[in-house]
Amino acid sequence: MKILVINSGSSSIKYQLFAMPGGGVIGAGAVERIGEAEGLHRYRTSNDEDDVDHCCVADHRAGLVQIFQILQQAGMVDDLSELSAIGHRVVHGGEYFHAPALVDQEVMDRIRDMIPLAPLHNPANLMGIEVAMQHAAAIPQVAVFDTAFHQTLPPHAFHYAIPERFYSELRVRRYGFHGTSHFYVAKQAASTLGRPLETLNLITLHLGNGASAAAIQQGRCVDTSMGMTPLEGLIMGTRCGDIDPAIQFYLNRVTGLGCEQLESVLNRESGLKGICGTNDMREVHRLADAGDERAQLALQMVSHRLKKYIGAYVAVLGHVDAIVFTGGIGENDAWIRARACAGLDGFGIAVDPRRNAACGPGVFAVQQQDAPVSVLVVPTDEEYEIAAQTMACLQENRN
Repeated sequence: MKILVINSGSSSIKYQLFAMPGGGVIGAGAVERIGEAEGLHRYRTSNDEDDVDHCCVADHRAGLVQIFQILQQAGMVDDLSELSAIGHRVVHGGEYFHAPALVDQEVMDRIRDMIPLAPLHNPANLMGIEVAMQHAAAIPQVAVFDTAFHQTLPPHAFHYAIPERFYSELRVRRYGFHGTSHFYVAKQAASTLGRPLETLNLITLHLGNGASAAAIQQGRCVDTSMGMTPLEGLIMGTRCGDIDPAIQFYLNRVTGLGCEQLESVLNRESGLKGICGTNDMREVHRLADAGDERAQLALQMVSHRLKKYIGAYVAVLGHVDAIVFTGGIGENDAWIRARACAGLDGFGIAVDPRRNAACGPGVFAVQQQDAPVSVLVVPTDEEYEIAAQTMACLQENRN
């Protein structure tokens, strides 16, 4: 069974072709700089090094046509009819979608309804689905939602303390994101611990340029750090995370910045970049090691916020079996892992410095030998998880 996974963004389309159920990657690539004069199409097959085509890609339609052509020209498929399904990443599914959905007109209309909640993402996600359906009409299409895993949040966790009409009329609530990643690494952690996910309490930390935490109780997400949008929660590469909401009103009054300008500042100029000038964590460490006080402050702020969320979610869960680090920073930054867990021995959380520093590829346990709470580093694979959920959705709809 060959399943193509498509992640259609605002100016790029990433894709991977999987042989399921084993999960072997047949090929992968990305069409970048869509709409610019000089676009790029990077791709590779399982046996080849990366190839790069320099081309003008006028729009997403042209980009997807190129992808379908490359799949055949590079020998990944002889014909598109070999595809069993196409799985699409969709950022926002609102309250409608608790699981992946076989795409039909109603599903597309629901995704369109969510555009006001995810104006930067859902339009591009929807365009990818529409174009794929036009050019591969006979192939089943499945939408997999970043928000779906968090739809198990109880009302006391997803409601905000604002007038009820904003929820009932405008759907203002906590939705959470990175759900595909949180679900994938939770399952991997359960496999590593040799226990069913439904018996475990986990705190999963997806740490990359975007970052989020999730509290998972007996396999179900009961709290998460991102909110109605991905801006809430942890400090990120360019996003501020939790701040006093009145800061926006103050900045508007004293600087004259309007809503759109402030939204851009908080999403694109804040976080690590706002504190020390760069959103690349590797560069932050380099600057900090060289004595840059702003970079040192950034590292202290990030680890402090992480520790606060870990402590909060220990309180929410009552008992924790494992802390799970994933994402580019979570998987590769031993300093952040150590500082985020430092001083939490009273909760049974203790990182072994040597194991933490020696962490390599694959799943790695970095807790101290006798610590009651496992601390795991688990590489995420959102594309494989989308393929797996797409396959499961197909099988469910056939039964």
